[in-house]
Amino acid sequence: MVKNPGAGSSGTQDSVLSAVGATPLVPLKRLFPFSAARFYAKLEALNPGGSVKDRAAIGMVLGAIESGELTPGLSVVVESSSGNLGIGLAQVCRLYGLRFICVVDPKTTVQNQEILRAYGAELSMVTERDGETGEFLPARIQRVHQLRQRIPHVFWPNQYANVRNAQAQEAIMREIVEQLDGEVDYLFVATGTCGTIHGCAQFIARNGLSTRIVAVDAEGSAIFGETGCRRLVPGHGAAIRPELHFDGMADSVARMTDQDCVVGCRRLVGTEAILSGGSSGAVVSAVEQRLGALPADANCVLLLPDRGERYLDTIYSDTWVNEQFGDIRHLWKEKAAC
Repeated sequence: MVKNPGAGSSGTQDSVLSAVGATPLVPLKRLFPFSAARFYAKLEALNPGGSVKDRAAIGMVLGAIESGELTPGLSVVVESSSGNLGIGLAQVCRLYGLRFICVVDPKTTVQNQEILRAYGAELSMVTERDGETGEFLPARIQRVHQLRQRIPHVFWPNQYANVRNAQAQEAIMREIVEQLDGEVDYLFVATGTCGTIHGCAQFIARNGLSTRIVAVDAEGSAIFGETGCRRLVPGHGAAIRPELHFDGMADSVARMTDQDCVVGCRRLVGTEAILSGGSSGAVVSAVEQRLGALPADANCVLLLPDRGERYLDTIYSDTWVNEQFGDIRHLWKEKAAC
């Protein structure tokens, strides 16, 4: 039986931030109909900022205010983000009257840019890729350092190294355990900053749980040591190994392509009517690849990080999909019928 714990985060009860966390866990009855395992989706898209990154934003900003590192009315928050964390930070900064500069790149969707501006964030666009890696992320980090040198009283949350990012997300695993009465056999989680997987792994280890973590990474990502190709779909994977990574945080790794993201997203909305973002599609495809190895009656949780409205021009656009991959509609239609 799935239970949903009460909402609310410490120090946020008097605002919209009280709605962050306690996201629902819903059974997935139609996605893998012939598997004897049980599947559940943790719907992080239902956080008010639209993604799991709301948790990290609260943890990093409120933690810095409490420690005195960040002073409302004086400090300027500067962070690099391709979308979701930037939106989460923009929401928190708007509430606390903090100036926020978000360093973005051309892969940041127009919709995400407009959401950031609606919250009052200032955008600093990086247009040149890093010369060594060919990726935008190192160039964005370099821009952050430049802004720190030019602007007084800058606070850089540094999502890739900030332990508060991971600590804030331990609550995800606690909620899942409560929702499934402690019976959690597998957790499939997309990796980017490694904040989510780090927090969940720490909770599992500290509480002596037997849950096995499958890290869902992107082909071409450096997180687990292999690089080599550029990615079209943002949200998971990274051009550098985050400092929040540690050996043993995952029991196994599944590397997914951009096409896997598209097929997984289309299959999820086609079978379960859940409109999720690209990394959620990667998670779905990772589970599909491992169906034969999942024990009967195993409880498998798919952590779905964000919502699909931010991908309408890409993943859910037939024109974009055809341009990038050709006509691949049969892939999600055939799988949905299996």
